[in-house]
Formats: sequence, structure tokens, C-alpha cells
Amino acid sequence: MECSMPETSPGVRERGRPRQFDLDAALDLAMPVFREKGYHSASINDLSEAMQLTAGSIYKAFHDKRSLFLHVFARYTSLRNQTLRQRLAQQADGRAKIAELLRFYLESASEIEGRRGCLVVGSAIELGQLDAELSGLVRTALERNQQSILQLLEEGKQDGSVHPRHDVHALSSVLLCLVLGMRVVGKAGELPAHDCLVATVMTLLE
Repeated sequence: MECSMPETSPGVRERGRPRQFDLDAALDLAMPVFREKGYHSASINDLSEAMQLTAGSIYKAFHDKRSLFLHVFARYTSLRNQTLRQRLAQQADGRAKIAELLRFYLESASEIEGRRGCLVVGSAIELGQLDAELSGLVRTALERNQQSILQLLEEGKQDGSVHPRHDVHALSSVLLCLVLGMRVVGKAGELPAHDCLVATVMTLLE
């Protein structure tokens, strides 16, 4: 989820000498900078230090900070999608998958990981009205997040683990707002006890 983005990245600049570094490793090092500082506050010096690359190498590979950010955004959503899919695949039914999804978001919003923030949520707040392309990427990510939740709810109705009286479209919107809110609260402070929060939210499916 946060998650549901195309598993492709923007094209890396090809001209000049071949890259002498691992692209994914470099993006993974840049990711915390954008998550913690946001797009505008993350300087090339910050990124250069974190990625262990010279500013010149960054510009040669990505052309500019915006292009680097697009690569990081795609990598971030791809990794989270992969991890969540693996966790959901281990659950028996739709209801159990919803509970696991909640635990996934709670863990992501807790402690150091939580204080780093969510790149999708942070980008929605910072860039939503300023950059049409980036705003479109964020909107697509959120729409796919909701669609993923909707599919889990529909699966639950089909297997009997979610009560058939529920409006799954409305409920998917509520759950999306809840999990995104977890990321905001996690950035600012500590979340309530995980088990208690999951149990409370799951009463919505009864």
C-alpha cells in the first residue's frame, strides 16, 4: 500500500560515464533525508552526505533534486508494497488481513521509523498544491491504498469474516483516513498501545 505505486522508476540519466554506484542502495540512503526533512528542506549537501556521493555524481545520475526525489518516491512505495504483500499473504481471511494491515501501519508509525515520517503523507502535505506531477503521484498512491483496503474488505465479505451489512466503499475511506492519521501521529509523538488500537478499529467490521 502506501503504497500502491507502479513498480517502475523514472529514467536515470544515461549520458556520460557509467555510474560507479548501486542505484537502489543510493536511493535507500537518500530516502531518510526526504522523509525527515521533506522535499524543499532537503538540500543537495544533505543528500550528498547521506548518499556518500559528490554533488556532481548526483547531478550526473539524476540531473536534479526533483528527479532524485521521483526515484526515491517510487522506490519507497515499491518496497512498502512488497513488504505489506508478503505479510498479508500469511493471513487466513479478509478480516485477518485488515488487522495485519493495521499492525503494519502502527509499526511503521512507531519509534524511530515513525518519527522519520511517511514519504507519501509528507509529500501530500508539503507538495499537494504546489507541483501538479508530484501531486498526481501522491493522489494515485492514496487512491491505490484505498483500493487495496477495499479489496481486503470485499474478500472478507466473501469469506464471511466481515459482516455483509457493511458498506465496504465507505468503510475503506474510514480505514484509509485512520491509517494515514497513524502516520501523522507517529511523526509527532507516540501512538496508543497497538493491540488496543487494532482491537478497537476491528469493531468497525463486526
